[in-house]
Amino acid sequence: MLATRRTTRVLIAASLLTIGLAACGSDEEGTAADLGKADDKQITVYSGRNEQLVKPLLDKFTQQTGITVNARYASTAQLAAQLVEEGDKSPADVFFAQDAGALGTVAKRGMFSTLSETTVEKVPPTYRAGNGQWVGVSARARVLAYNPDQVPADQLPNSVFDLTAAQWKGKVAFAPTNASFQAFVTAIRVQHGDAKAEEFLAGLKANDPQIRDGNGKIVEDVNSGVVPVGLVNHYYLGEIAKEKGTTPEALKVKLHFFPGGDTGALVNVAGVGVLNRSATDPDAQKFVDFLLGTEAQTHFAEQTFEYPVITGVPGPAYVPALADLAVPQIDLNDLDTLDATVSMIKDSGLVP
Repeated sequence: MLATRRTTRVLIAASLLTIGLAACGSDEEGTAADLGKADDKQITVYSGRNEQLVKPLLDKFTQQTGITVNARYASTAQLAAQLVEEGDKSPADVFFAQDAGALGTVAKRGMFSTLSETTVEKVPPTYRAGNGQWVGVSARARVLAYNPDQVPADQLPNSVFDLTAAQWKGKVAFAPTNASFQAFVTAIRVQHGDAKAEEFLAGLKANDPQIRDGNGKIVEDVNSGVVPVGLVNHYYLGEIAKEKGTTPEALKVKLHFFPGGDTGALVNVAGVGVLNRSATDPDAQKFVDFLLGTEAQTHFAEQTFEYPVITGVPGPAYVPALADLAVPQIDLNDLDTLDATVSMIKDSGLVP
C-alpha cells in the first residue's frame, strides 16, 4: 500500500500555519550557523512531500552533485509553521512544499529570496510566484472521479457547484480533512467569496455526502461502484492502478475535468522556495534547478503521476496535457488562508 498522499492531512494541520510548531526543531540537526553554509556541499531541506515520494530524487541529486541533503520531513502545514516560528534562525535552506498556499504563507513573511530569472522562466507564470520567490515543480489537477456504469459521461456536471443539486444526493464522496480539498475550498473563497464557499459547503452537507478520510479510498470506492463520483486529485488514479498492478485505462473509474475554468478544475502545485539565508548558496540553487530538470520532471510524471511544469517533458499518458486544461483564473499565492478555510469547514458540520 502506498503511503504517499493516501495519509489523511487532518484539519488541525492547516491551523498549525498560524500557531507554529516548535517540536520539529532538534539540536541533532544543527543550527543555522553550521548548516547550509554557502557552497559547503550540503543543504537542509524542509520537505512537506512524503519521504517515499521524493527521497529517490534527493538521493539522485546527491549522487550527481556530491551535495548532501539533510531532509526534515513533516506535513507541509507543520513545516510552514516551523519556518514562521524559527524566522531568520531557521537552519532550512530550501522549503519543498506540497501546495502553493504554504509557499505563499512563508513568502508573505518575507522569508524567501528571489530566484534567478533563468530558473523562474522555466515555469509558466500560472505556476510560480509573481515576484519570483517560489516556483512550482509539479502540478496536480482537481477532478471528478466517476464510474461510467453509474454516471454516463453525458450526465456529468459542468460545474463542481452542481454537485449540491438533489440529483447528486448521496452520490458524492470527498475528504474534507484532506489538504487538497481544503485548498480547493480556499480557491472558492478566493474566486467567489466566503459567502459562496459557505453556501457550497452547506449544500454538500445537506446532500448526504459520502465522507472518506483520503482521496485514494475515494478512487477505490468509485472504481468498485460503492459510490458513483468523488472529488479528488488526478494522480490518485495512477497510484491506485500502480497498486493493483494495472494501468489507469484498465480501471473502471474515469476522470472528469470540469470545463470552462470552473473552480472545480483548480490546478495546484508542489513547489520550492529558497530561504533568505541561502540566497547566494550555489548548493541551494543547484537543488532547485535539479527539480526543474528533465530527470526529476520525468520522475514526477512517471512515478508520482503528477504534471511536469517545464516544456519538453510529457505528462502522464492517461490525462490531457497540462497546457490543454481550462483552469480557473486564481493566483496560487492567494491560497494561503487555510486557517480560515479550516474554520469554515468545521462550522459547516462536515467534520466533527
